[in-house]
Amino acid sequence: MSYELNEEQRQVRDLVRRVAQEKVAPRAADIDRTAEYPQDIFDLLKGLGLFTLPFPVEYGGTGSLLSACVAVEEFGRVCYNTGYLLVVQWVPFGAILAGGTPEQRERWLPRLAAGEVRGAISLTESQSGSDVSGVRTTARRTGDGYVINGAKIWCTNSHVADFVLVAARTLDADGTARGINLFIVERGTPGFTVGRKEDKMGARGVPSCPLFFDDVHVREDARLGAEGGEGFKVAMEALNTSRPIIAARAVGLAQGAIDHAVEFMQGRSAFGQSIAEFQGLRWMLADMVMKTEAARQMVYRTAAQVDAGVSGAELAPMAAMAKCFASDVAMQVATDAVQIFGAAGISSEYPINRYFRDAKVVQIIEGTNQIQRNIIADSVLGRAPRRARHDKTKATP
Repeated sequence: MSYELNEEQRQVRDLVRRVAQEKVAPRAADIDRTAEYPQDIFDLLKGLGLFTLPFPVEYGGTGSLLSACVAVEEFGRVCYNTGYLLVVQWVPFGAILAGGTPEQRERWLPRLAAGEVRGAISLTESQSGSDVSGVRTTARRTGDGYVINGAKIWCTNSHVADFVLVAARTLDADGTARGINLFIVERGTPGFTVGRKEDKMGARGVPSCPLFFDDVHVREDARLGAEGGEGFKVAMEALNTSRPIIAARAVGLAQGAIDHAVEFMQGRSAFGQSIAEFQGLRWMLADMVMKTEAARQMVYRTAAQVDAGVSGAELAPMAAMAKCFASDVAMQVATDAVQIFGAAGISSEYPINRYFRDAKVVQIIEGTNQIQRNIIADSVLGRAPRRARHDKTKATP
């Protein structure tokens, strides 16, 4: 079944495509080169009201994840980092929407939707990347809240975030473990430190940083969900619903790589003819287009299912398939595009190497593609015993 966009979604696509070409594309190479946070692009997205897109109408949104995927795809086509600015705002929003109290929602969601505050989510630790259940950061019960101790790595957007959703193992005052929860830790809280940003291969415009927690005190109302591990479920559901958006970024990357490859082929000659006439390159391009359209349809289908209310165990394998397949396609397409460019493809003078580097990143973030394959296999075979699992791959949140 082909998933066609409705009139509202086509309007979103056309608006974002125009803005992407006119405003974002001229900035893309410089954002990647300098690895500086693009505040001007954030302000542009805020002014257009795009942070609201996937969320309920009471927050100014369309109530459509598919609309959000379309927007991210169009921005990813010219600038991966611009799509990332939307995603890093949407994941904490989704987590608070799913597991927050009415008070937490009222405090944070309208301002997140308006772009008045920025958020981040932090799951990954040095010893537990894809294994979120293995976090060692602790939140010990006190009389009026919790004291958090530990460290995180690869927390994207944390250098500008007004708050971070932190996954921590909840402990009673006597040290008894209660499960994993997410806690809202606000910037400036004593003992909370954001470290130096990483020098990344791709996704360079939205920095990722380590976090350090040294007796960080938060009140009880900073916890998302009931104590005893509900926060883990909230985090997993937030990742499930965000994976189609990550996959949409991959589709945008692939389509952008195709756009550049077509332009290069049509403008380049060899052996007395346009290289667009070489059958080998034409077939390579045809495969790139086929794979990208297949990925697009998978992403649109998964997003449409989310919009239809599918969640939990039913959504997980669908989201995993979309993220895994689309990001693998992005890497394959970007690799072939570099090959089409030949020696020019490895030069920083041409944008295609940026697509190649960003495509590698999207195979890893939001759960590595090995982890996605585990989720898919679990859905048909059942979960394998832990002792039989050997995948130690790290993943960035």
